[in-house]
Parts: sequence; structure tokens; C-alpha cells
Amino acid sequence: LFSFFIFLKMSTAPAVPVAESLAPPSLISYYGMSSDNVKGLVLALSSSIFIGASFIVKKKGLKKASASGIRAGNGGYSYLYEPLWWVGMITMIVGEVANFAAYAFAPAILVTPLGALSIIISAVLAHVILQERLHIFGVLGCALCVVGSTTIVLHAPPEREIESVTEVWDLATEPAFLSYAILVIIITLILIFIYIPQYGQTHILFYVGVCSLVGSLSVMSVKALGIALKLTLSGTNQFVYVQTWTFALVVVVCVLTQMNYLNMALDTFNTAVVSPIYYVMFTSLTILASVIMFKDWDRQNPTQIVTELCGFVTIISGTFLLHKTKDMADCGGVGSSFI
Repeated sequence: LFSFFIFLKMSTAPAVPVAESLAPPSLISYYGMSSDNVKGLVLALSSSIFIGASFIVKKKGLKKASASGIRAGNGGYSYLYEPLWWVGMITMIVGEVANFAAYAFAPAILVTPLGALSIIISAVLAHVILQERLHIFGVLGCALCVVGSTTIVLHAPPEREIESVTEVWDLATEPAFLSYAILVIIITLILIFIYIPQYGQTHILFYVGVCSLVGSLSVMSVKALGIALKLTLSGTNQFVYVQTWTFALVVVVCVLTQMNYLNMALDTFNTAVVSPIYYVMFTSLTILASVIMFKDWDRQNPTQIVTELCGFVTIISGTFLLHKTKDMADCGGVGSSFI
């Protein structure tokens, strides 16, 4: 796969020059991004392109399949026999692989917010290919996402130097992150067994809350696995450590839980409402988890931190605007389209 070759090339690339490795983080940030951050950025951007494009390709496949069989929305599975749908599915998998690899090189505070760019890709391609009109406020939403993403990219902290997956395990078992993880598990169990059975059908935050809380732990484990794979490809086998397999188990459990409750949310509530709320909660909790576990902000000054937060808020604004105009268009409430 394209993204895997990028990951393989980057993971075996020469180490960062000594002068750069000895420079203060603020100085590196001033003169340019660290080499690992650039690699993570390239992978994150390619991930957004692949994932954003996959939605359009799959939708084209679904439309083509529905012409000769029962629509997926009505319980049909004719799309499984449509090659175009499988092209879209493979494209999405490539994007997810690239996203996984990005966490091996760059901090979550850089990679996770860039997921909003896939929304822009799908919105633009839907306008061009599917003839789904993009409202002028949708264009503004796209612009806000780009501005916010650029702000975060330019001020993201350098990646922490880690030589072994056991170092990641030590970070994960420090009192601060251990307390966060235990709190997440307790809140998740309370939501699943007490609140969702009673209020899940009427309150969107309970479903999305479970997805976001569990998702923050899955991203930390994915990052640990990415680091393990990067170090293994560099010549130091990390799969001999039980910690690596523990992180893999956490990823499987968390991802399955996320998918289950996200599907419940999408089946119960409007997608235009679920998507932005999920993006905001998931990204916010992931950044919080990364700051606690990897201490990203310890390598930055207050100005950089505030600028990153402003960039994140800008992305949130653009995401909500994009989804709101899409929802209005679906309901026939938008009168002006772009172009």
C-alpha cells in the first residue's frame, strides 16, 4: 500500500541531525517543524485525502448497486457485488493505515485535529463528482478548517524521543495517566449500564460520550503500537515485549466499543448532528489524554499552547458550519449554493 511504503521509508530514514536534537523545542518550532512532525504531517494529510475520497467512491458504488438491487438503506447487500464500492473500501483502509502510521511520528495533538480535513475533501469531491451543491457557508467552513489546521501544524510540539515500547508503558502507568484511564473506564461503565438504557434514545451525548472516552484510550494505544512498529522496522524488535501485545489488546477492545456505540448514535440521530459533536468530544479528549500521557505541552511555551487551542477552536467552528449547511441543504433550507 502507498501509505505503508511511506511509513516504511520514513521509519528507516536517517536519524535527526545532532544539532537539531540538541536544540531547545521552542527554537526548533521557530525555525521549522521537526523531521518526525513533517513525516507525521504527510501521513496525516494523505490519510485525510484517502478517507475523504473513499466516502465519495463508496457512495458512487452504493448508487450504482441500488440501480440493480435493494438499497443498503433498506437492508440490501447488493453493494457487496459492486467493484466500485470495494475500491472505496480499500481506499478507506489505506487512509486508516496512513493515520495509524502518523501517530508513530507526530504527537496526537497534531495528528488528531487534522482528521477534519477529510470532511473538506469529501465535501469538495461531492460538489464536483456527485453534484451535491456546496453552499457558500460550506466554503467558509472549509476555509476555517484549513486555517485552524495550518495554525496547529505550525505550532505543534516536537515528538517525544522514545527508544522502546517499555518507555511508553512507563508513561501509561504513571499516576496522572493511570488516574485518567481509570476515570474514563468508570464513566464509560456508568454511561453504558445506567444512562444509555434509560436516556440513550433521547440524549446524543451518552452514545457519543462513550465513543469519545474510549477513543482517547484507543489513540494512545495506537500511538504505542505505531512506535513499536517504527522501532521494529528500524532494527529493534518491540514485539518481544508483553507491553506491545497489551497495547494491541486495548486497541481491539476500544475500537470495537467505539464502532458499536458510534453505529448506535448514527442509527438514532441525524448524522449532521452526530459527526461534529463526536469530532469535538473525541479530539478534545484525545488531546487531553496525550497532554497527560506524553506531556506534549511541557515542551512548549504558553504562547504556542494558546495558539494551538485557537487553531482547534477554529477547526471546530468550521466543522460545525460545514455540517450545519449540509443539514440545511438536505432539508431544503439553503437557497444559495456555491458555483
